[in-house]
Parts: sequence; structure tokens; C-alpha cells
Amino acid sequence: MNRISLAFRSFFSILFGGSLPPDIAQAFGYSKAMPVKTPQDAKPAPAPKPSAGPADGAVQILAVLQRDARLVDFLMEDLSAFGDDQIGAAARDVQTQARESLTRYLRLEPVIDGVEGTFTKVEGIEPSQVKLIGNVPPSGKAPGGLLRHKGWKAAKVDLPQAEPGMVLAAAELEIE
Repeated sequence: MNRISLAFRSFFSILFGGSLPPDIAQAFGYSKAMPVKTPQDAKPAPAPKPSAGPADGAVQILAVLQRDARLVDFLMEDLSAFGDDQIGAAARDVQTQARESLTRYLRLEPVIDGVEGTFTKVEGIEPSQVKLIGNVPPSGKAPGGLLRHKGWKAAKVDLPQAEPGMVLAAAELEIE
């Protein structure tokens, strides 16, 4: 029975791989003896390097917006104690600096480059890039509608290199 299994293994190995299995070739003297590796000799496979995913990009852009515009500080602040004029002044600065950061690292383009308030056809536009609002037919499809928001897409992303365990904002200690 052993010879039949050797024959089948040899046949299919030659048919699909073009060569005899090393153990069969060695058993019949068709190759030099190969050292047999023991589990102690085997080296462990290196751990795979972590690859960057969408969450890493989100953390990177948050880190950039925090560094340049203090956006996370602004969003996490309880604004109920401040007057509207103070909030407006702070929001103006944060918005200006955040916009500069976005244009530095991202090239944003409208999904639909049209005039808001005009009728726009959805023909030729990916369904995932358009959100239908209002009296949407039960089919969920429409030939077009009034453009209420152009939408945004990232035409180019050029974020700085991500750091492992990226900190959005380092703690600041003032030395006296």
C-alpha cells in the first residue's frame, strides 16, 4: 500500500509541480541527503508589521487639526459658561487654522460641481456619492433633484507619516 501512495504522490507532484517531492527523491537516491530540521532548529516567523488602516488616517488628521488649530480642545471644551461673542471669536480662529491645515494635507473637491439650488441629474454619479433627501421614491432612485449640498470628496491625501501609538495632543507642562 505504501508504494501506491508514493506512486500517486510522485505522479501528481510531477504533473502539477514539475518535480518529485524532496522526501521521495531522497528515499530513492535521486537527491543528496537534506538535513532534517527539528522544531528547535526552526526559526519563528517574524511578526507581521502592522499596516495602516482607515482608523490610523482618522487619528492622523485629528492630530494635525489639534496641532494646528486646537480643534480637539475646542470640541471637548464645555462652552456653556462662555458668551456667544467669545465662542464666535474662538470659532473664527479655529476655523481659519483648521481650513489651512486641511488644504495643506488634503485636496478636497465637490462631489457635484454645480450651483446649489438648481436641478441636477444623478446620471453618471456613483449612488454611494449622493444622498437623496425629501420625497424619495420607494425604489430609492430618482433621475435628479435640487442640489442642496455639493458634497466633498478627497481627491488627494498627503498626510504626514503616522507614528505608532500617535498622541493627538501632547500634555503641556509649564516649567516655572
